[in-house]
Formats: sequence, structure tokens, C-alpha cells
Amino acid sequence: MSRLPLRVRLVAGFILAMLVLLTAAGAFVYWRVEYALDRGLDTELDQATAVITPLVDPSGHVTSPEAADATGAGWQVLDQSGQVLDSGGTAPEAPLVTAADLDQVSTEPLTKDIGKLLPIAAKPYRVQVTSLQPSDHYLVVGVRRDHRDEALRELLLQLTLAGLGALAVAAVVGDVLARAALRPVERYRRRAAEIAEGANGLRLDVPEGRDDEVTRLGHTLNDMLAALERALERERRFVNEASHELRTPLTLLKSRIQLAQRRRRTVEEHEVVLEELAVDVTRLTDLAEHLLALGAVEGIPAGVVDVSELIAVVIERHRLAHPELADQLTLEAGAGPIPGAIDPQALERTVSNLIDNAFAHGAPPVRVRVRSVPDEGPGWAVVEVADAGLGIPSDLMDRATERFVRADVARARPGAGLGLSISVALIQNAGGELRLCYAGHHTSHGHRLPDVPCQHSPAMTAAVILPRPDPLS
Repeated sequence: MSRLPLRVRLVAGFILAMLVLLTAAGAFVYWRVEYALDRGLDTELDQATAVITPLVDPSGHVTSPEAADATGAGWQVLDQSGQVLDSGGTAPEAPLVTAADLDQVSTEPLTKDIGKLLPIAAKPYRVQVTSLQPSDHYLVVGVRRDHRDEALRELLLQLTLAGLGALAVAAVVGDVLARAALRPVERYRRRAAEIAEGANGLRLDVPEGRDDEVTRLGHTLNDMLAALERALERERRFVNEASHELRTPLTLLKSRIQLAQRRRRTVEEHEVVLEELAVDVTRLTDLAEHLLALGAVEGIPAGVVDVSELIAVVIERHRLAHPELADQLTLEAGAGPIPGAIDPQALERTVSNLIDNAFAHGAPPVRVRVRSVPDEGPGWAVVEVADAGLGIPSDLMDRATERFVRADVARARPGAGLGLSISVALIQNAGGELRLCYAGHHTSHGHRLPDVPCQHSPAMTAAVILPRPDPLS
């Protein structure tokens, strides 16, 4: 069945269900009609037995055969061995029952059918065997079942014909319904095949004004196609921008090498060339590391970290790495730990990127502030990095976290324009938000957390907002 088309399986299942239902209904009707006909025959047998029983003498003969025959039933008087002592009416000369049947007779009469309904018996009877006490004889009274059997055979034929007709109608109706139900699915399949062949901008044709399983599937598939197109467009743009950014250092490397090969140089001149090549290689390496970092963000597991303690470590490392800027980097944090739901390395990389951006594209001093919103219970851990620079232009602030986006004045400075993109990806992966604020203009990147108010500061501020776990959980 699994190899058959879905439409065929649906129709077959519908027909099978109808077959079971019709068979059960037909069996019930047949049983009720048979019960009614047998009850009528049993009434005739009871009446005939009541008339004939007093007419049987101790020797096993009927004293008034005319009265017994007047009942319209056939009758026989048998001894214990099953031999016929007397008979009359429509009963044949041979015994209607066997000695084994006589052994089953007790105080209650035994009723049984002789001859089968199908195939048709020559002389079908319904008999009632009664024990005659104290003579140890048996009275067998029988009526012909010809009319009863004919009625049941006619009923079976009609039920069979009606059932076959109902199954034929059910098959046609089931096939029509299955085709109608699967027609939208086939349209979706053809449209999906067109999309798979490279057609762009196509959507599934979902009927308006309907809300069933197939239309909901169509809307879901259209949403999926739109999401895939957006993701594909983002990846295409990323590849184009990455190729553009990689082309510049590679072109410089190639040009410097070709220039160095034009003439013979001294060792000192080669050292100068190597230093220039080292700068380009470093830029290319940093760009490759940033690209790899973007691809590995989703695999970073969640965690819990003391934000205050980690930020203090990050600032101390930055001061040791840049001693000339040590007095230009300050930290403001409250007393006690401030837990945050994020991987420690992700938070360290994010804050380090923000501090490096503040020094590279802003102006010292750089102030780092760690606080809780609210002060107790579950809430948010906030890390703010502010500098005294000119800030990000308002028209660029909404796109500042996109890949390779940089202000015109920042293109001459080191960097590839991926720091904020990596930071947003890390914060969003932890369920947090990155806000950029300058001169009253605020932009939100990642998950929007409206419960945390923005700090209205004239300085350029980048705020990392992280969910704070409940200390009681």
C-alpha cells in the first residue's frame, strides 16, 4: 500500500471503511429479519406441539391422526433409539432427527433447523423435539422453511446488490473528494518544482477566504520561501562584500610582491618590503578570523557569568595590552556580583570589540559601566561603553551593525566593519540586546527589551543588555 499513490490509498481506505460499515449494518438487518421469521415458525411449532401431545397414547401412536394433521405441521413419534412409531402431516417416513439429537432433549423442548439455507436444501424443516413422559417417547413436530429461506435468500441478494452499489458510489465520491483535496498539493508541487529549477520571486497560489489544513500549509510554505530568499540574499550580499574586502588585501599583496621582484634589492630593502607585506597579511588574517567568528556564533552554548567580575578582567587585560591608554579606560560597577545569562567568552569578545571600537573610531576617555535593572530579582544586566568621540551619524546608526558597513571617515582606519556584526550575533544568541545611543538617537539590535530604559547621554554609548537569571531558580 505504501507504494501506491496517496489518492489511491485514500480511496481504498474510504471503501474499506464503507465495506466494514455496510457489512455490519447488513449483518444486523439479516439477524433481525431471521429472528422475526424464526419466531413466527416457533409459534406454529408451539401450537402444533400443544395440540398433538395429548393425542399420543402410551404405545406411541396418535389416537386422532385427523386432529394432528389439522395443525398443518408434520409430526413423528419416536422411541428412545430414534425409530418412528407413528407419523403424519407433511413429515417424511424417515426420522427427522437422530438419536444424538434425542439425547440433547431434557425438560425443555429442542428446536433445530434441518437442511441448509445455502446451498438450497430439498426439504428444509424447522423442528421441535419434546420428551413425552412417562412413556419415554419423543414427539417431533416440524414445519417447512421454504418461504422463510426464500425470504432470507432474497434479503441476502438485495443486501449484496445494495452494498455493491453503495461501494461503487463511495469509490466515485471518495475519488472526487481525494482529487479535490490533493489538487492544491499538486499545484504546490508544480510551483515548488519551478522554484527548484531556479525561478525567483515565485510563491504558492493559496486561495483567499479559506482556512483549512492545505491553505495553512501553503501560507507556511510561502513564509518559508520568503525566509529562504531573505537568507539567500543576505548570504549573497555577504559573499559579495567579503569578496570585495578580501580582494583589497590580496591585490595589495600581489602588487607589493610584483613591485619587489622588478629589481634586485638589498637586505634592508627586503626587510622594508616584508614589513609592508606583514601589515597586509595581518589585515587579511584579521578579516578571516572575523568571518570565521560570524559562522561560529550559533554553536556557542549558553551559560551564566558574573558580568562585573568578567568586565573587570577584560579592562585589566586591555590596560596591560595598551599601557599608553590605561588611564583613559575607567570602570564603574556596583558592589556585589551581577549575573548574566551568556557564555563568558562571548561576553568577553563583545565588550572587547566595543572597547576597541571606542578607541579606534571614537575618542578617549572611554568609560565602562556595569549595572542591574532592577537592582534585585530577575531582570537585566547592562554593560555600557561610552566614549567622547563624534559618534555614529544618525543616518548610519540603523545599519551600523550590518556586515562591512563603515562610515566614510572610518574606511581609512584599521578594521573590516565586522566587529559590531559579531557583537550583535553573540548578544542575540544569548537572548540579549545591543543598543547604540548618541545625541538622543537610539537604535536597537537583536532582541528588543522594552523594560530597560535608554540612558540619555550626550556621549556615544553602546549598551549590552543581557537577561539576568533568578538567583533563587
